[in-house]
Amino acid sequence: MTNEIYKNRAVKFFSFLLFACLLYTPASAREYSSAPNFFTYAELTTLYERETLAPPMEAKLNRLLRIPFVDNSRSLAAPTRFSQSARLGDFLRVAHWNIERGIEYAAVEAVFGGEEQFAAMLDANEFPVGSDKRRTVLEQAAALRAADVIVLNEVDFGMKRTEYRNLAADLAARLKMNHAFGAQFVELSPVYLSEQSEGASAEEKEFSEVVKVDPARYKGLHGVAILSRFPLENVRLAPFKNQPYDWYKSEKDGASMLEKVKRKIAGKIFLEKTLREVRRGGRGVLLADISHERFPNGRVTIAAAHLENRTKSANRVKQLEELLDAIKDIRHPVAVAGDMNTSSSDFTPTSVRRELVKRYGNPKYWMRKGIGYALGFGLIEDTVLDALTFWRKQSDPTVRHIPFLMPNSERRFFSTLEDFRFADGGAIDFRGDENRSHNDKNKTLANSNERGGKGFVNTYQVTRPIKFIGKYKLDWIFVKPADLKKPFDGGASYRFAPHFGRTFTEVNETLEDHISDHRPLIVDLPLDEPPLQRKKVN
Repeated sequence: MTNEIYKNRAVKFFSFLLFACLLYTPASAREYSSAPNFFTYAELTTLYERETLAPPMEAKLNRLLRIPFVDNSRSLAAPTRFSQSARLGDFLRVAHWNIERGIEYAAVEAVFGGEEQFAAMLDANEFPVGSDKRRTVLEQAAALRAADVIVLNEVDFGMKRTEYRNLAADLAARLKMNHAFGAQFVELSPVYLSEQSEGASAEEKEFSEVVKVDPARYKGLHGVAILSRFPLENVRLAPFKNQPYDWYKSEKDGASMLEKVKRKIAGKIFLEKTLREVRRGGRGVLLADISHERFPNGRVTIAAAHLENRTKSANRVKQLEELLDAIKDIRHPVAVAGDMNTSSSDFTPTSVRRELVKRYGNPKYWMRKGIGYALGFGLIEDTVLDALTFWRKQSDPTVRHIPFLMPNSERRFFSTLEDFRFADGGAIDFRGDENRSHNDKNKTLANSNERGGKGFVNTYQVTRPIKFIGKYKLDWIFVKPADLKKPFDGGASYRFAPHFGRTFTEVNETLEDHISDHRPLIVDLPLDEPPLQRKKVN
């Protein structure tokens, strides 16, 4: 009887231990087994053909767009060592890169994979051994390899254009990192083109054989990813409620005559080819926590975002507000990274009616004209004013908005960030200090994002830009440090604050057509108060 009692107690004890282990396993480890199911090829065809979906199909789509794929199998333990420098002490490095779907995946992997692998892809004539040019790209690749966390935009999963790779998983495996992937879109145009349906344009039929997909391998997912040397916990995917561009209906309806003309001109001048992208889904943010005893409050949240490009600036602000609402209650540091599309331009496909309403139906247009006439402005002066307005905003979307005369529609994006406060009173770091920025700049956001001679170093450019036209600062890293209540407070703590933000141009241009149309960024976050002297506050 006694042995039976002990046996029962032992069973209960080990059952309790098993329950406790399951209960306290990081959320991401449990979530991996509940990753959403893929669509079959037949279901993808239905997704393209039918605007209104049956409830089971709608539920499956929602699940795919709301549940992230998570894999913590590379390491269930936090790393024991951090990067270190004399100026910062131990620090965490965060990198961001919009990899343009991963079309040049082999080059992306080589950059992050190791010096030998990266050096092997360099053209010996373009980057001769011992040259400054070679040293620069090797140094930039080494800086990216030192990243503890990598945020990626425009990541394919099961697309023919990227050899049906699960790009996030493949890169994470190469780097021995954990990863999370959040699908923002299910791409349907390749399915349509593969079937060569009636109604396809001549240009689409020309590409139909090129994109003809393998039904057994095609997944059609496209989104954002987080790679980490730390286990990823509490991983969640939050699609924005505000989706100002309907990527399904608008793209399926096709471009207007004016839009076709605009795209043809862009193809001739900038070598930018635009085809229809019929897809289900929308923009959103992927969030994940990493933890370590050295972090302030033991935890850091990483937010990977991609805001809409085919809309006006005001709608991107609405998406930003949703992003901020998702992180407002966080009481530990936060790093937000992504392609924010801060171009101050509206790339929504256009029509004659839309252009007329946008200009002549806009009261601001007539108010500006009235002010111009009152000040004696004529056509030449108006043209000069437009040029000055463009020059002010080019490479620096944070510049002041001067209503009617020199408007900057993107300014509200940054004023929203600047005014935002977390539930604990914390703020996003807007500081710029000469001794904490890569190029010794002391202007807004210089610590977290590299500034150049004028404005910020551009992170995006079209295939063939003309002077300054076709170049933008679209990609950003924003940080909530350990203890900052005012965005510009130079007297506050710099623990876990952004330092030496950099944008890498040369490493991205090691291929003739560039690795991506976006350039990678990094920022360093010191784990303790760095040895650098704080700014004096009067």
